[in-house]
Amino acid sequence: MPYEKLFAPGRIANLELKNRIVMPAMGCSLAEHSGEAGPRMIKYYAERAKGGTGLIITEITRIDDETGVGTPNQLSVTQPYMTGQLHRLVEAVHAYDTKLFVQLHHPGNQTPSRLIGGRQPVSASDVTCRVIGEQPRALTTEEVEGLVKKFVIGAVIAQKAGVDGVEIHGAHGYLVSQFLSPHTNKRTDKYGGSFEGRMRFATEIILGIRAYCGPKFPIGIRINGNDYLDDGITEEDAIAQAQYFEKLGVCYINVSCGTYDSGATIIEPNYFQEGWKKHLAANIRKAVSIPVIAVCNIKHPAVAEQLLDEGFADFVGIARGNLADPEWASKAMRGEDKLIRKCLGCMECFRILNDGLPLGCTLNPVLGREFEWGDEKLVKNGEGRKVAVIGGGPGGFEAALTLAKRGFKVVLFEAKERIGGTVALAAVPPCKTMLLEFIDTMEAQLEQAGVEVCVNTPATLEAVKASGAEAIFMAAGGRPIVPEIPGIETAVTAEDVLAGKAEVKGDQVVVIGGGVTGLETAETLAPEHKVTVVEMLDKVGGNLYPSITMHLAQEIMKHGGQIAKGKQLTAVTAEGVTVRDTKSGEETAIPAGTVILAMGVRSNRPDYDEFRAAFGEKLILVGDTARPGQIYDALHSAHDKAFIYGA
Repeated sequence: MPYEKLFAPGRIANLELKNRIVMPAMGCSLAEHSGEAGPRMIKYYAERAKGGTGLIITEITRIDDETGVGTPNQLSVTQPYMTGQLHRLVEAVHAYDTKLFVQLHHPGNQTPSRLIGGRQPVSASDVTCRVIGEQPRALTTEEVEGLVKKFVIGAVIAQKAGVDGVEIHGAHGYLVSQFLSPHTNKRTDKYGGSFEGRMRFATEIILGIRAYCGPKFPIGIRINGNDYLDDGITEEDAIAQAQYFEKLGVCYINVSCGTYDSGATIIEPNYFQEGWKKHLAANIRKAVSIPVIAVCNIKHPAVAEQLLDEGFADFVGIARGNLADPEWASKAMRGEDKLIRKCLGCMECFRILNDGLPLGCTLNPVLGREFEWGDEKLVKNGEGRKVAVIGGGPGGFEAALTLAKRGFKVVLFEAKERIGGTVALAAVPPCKTMLLEFIDTMEAQLEQAGVEVCVNTPATLEAVKASGAEAIFMAAGGRPIVPEIPGIETAVTAEDVLAGKAEVKGDQVVVIGGGVTGLETAETLAPEHKVTVVEMLDKVGGNLYPSITMHLAQEIMKHGGQIAKGKQLTAVTAEGVTVRDTKSGEETAIPAGTVILAMGVRSNRPDYDEFRAAFGEKLILVGDTARPGQIYDALHSAHDKAFIYGA
């Protein structure tokens, strides 16, 4: 076994876990509207248990229906009738010898009023979360006592459903954390003031659960190793809190960090290094004798093994890694690291969740849709019939893989010397090297599935017919949009710049387009050029998660670059560009030695009419060839069309 520490049995209280891999709590919004664990949520967690994870901690689980809603369709333990469906979830996870804890949660001031029926958010004190931007009211002493009871009731419901334990969410700036942190706790009653006062809310919850659920029922707590706020919990505070909780009888400490106000420190985008916060868990592990779980932005099994081997933690939290690939653990156990689809840190999962939708993932088109689109629902009727795929980008890859799983004999044509398509270009900007690993995974998965990959092979009609294919999935990608305006022939495309095909001349550069490609191209050039990004809309970044957009903008501007919003390109000149203000209509000139176009792509459909005439309705367009979008869109459209083809 390549990772002996990672797959050694572990113990939490009276529970023996089959390995040291924990899937920590992540909001998924897959519960029924009632708050019960329905078939979609059950299938989602069961797939992670089947994939080898030792302990699963449910998403943030509601204990209060009035002010405690964290997401739409959130798992809930507020009513006794919820026990039945929760028990079915427990059974589904236990079938794979995986343990299940329920995380008890209240968002406090980190919930918008729209999620709680227009009510004013509540908190330890009337301190506003800058991200939510709504003034909370301080809970009365009696209301705090009432919420203690609701946490206890939630634990009792979870215990009766058969869960193995509960975790109190005391991190990330949510309600329990708001009492623990001096940043949000300005109270003068028994729940504030001194260290003991700030600890009282969590103390009463723990002691209440212990009184009603018995001395052997495991209770863990998640805390911040650092709030990363000037007046918040420090590393020294976290150590003191951990030692205090150990004396209260909690069975483990789950160490994380950050609040909404400290932004990306909670859920790290791609520009954070793997394992960057391991010291927070190490500080606490040295100070307590109970197990410590560490979440450290882990992507690779080797990093998880190293953290355990060097004593930073007793268990490792594999969070988004389990979203991108539910078989993260089992593939690691078999030493199949290349087959793991590793989290990119693109934050698409949380962008989707923040839009009020169930969880999704750029690299995993089945995430959140396991019940409807999982491999068990594949109709395996291919029977060796041949299908051709044109293009080895993400759309072609996913179509080929899904068809192969269904029993089709797939031949993939790729004109270049390696598959990957635009993924290889997307990997050029800083902090994007995980995309190169995804190409490695694409190649490994296609080889494992038995797909015939023909590189350096343009997909002519003759070649496709010669392969004996009954159908074609065309995934030929897109072509950069080049508008018809004066002087445009002197501009270059972002794709050619990133590929090294176009020379960037002069100190001043203008990038036309403030979407992901434009911003990342500008970030790449900013250290050596003064870059101006021109965007016609009033915002840049498109659908990028805000923390990534902010980071890209900061990287551009710290090198002297600028971002001009609400400006439409009207001409490319020998001196640079002319732009028109979309509101005033005023035209201005921006000097540049090089003008780079990053205005999106149009669908590329080579020899479409010939292929349509030869294959009719069995010519199927996927990815950018069907509709321009991001890697997420290409993988999802290709998966779904290959899933239903001929079924």
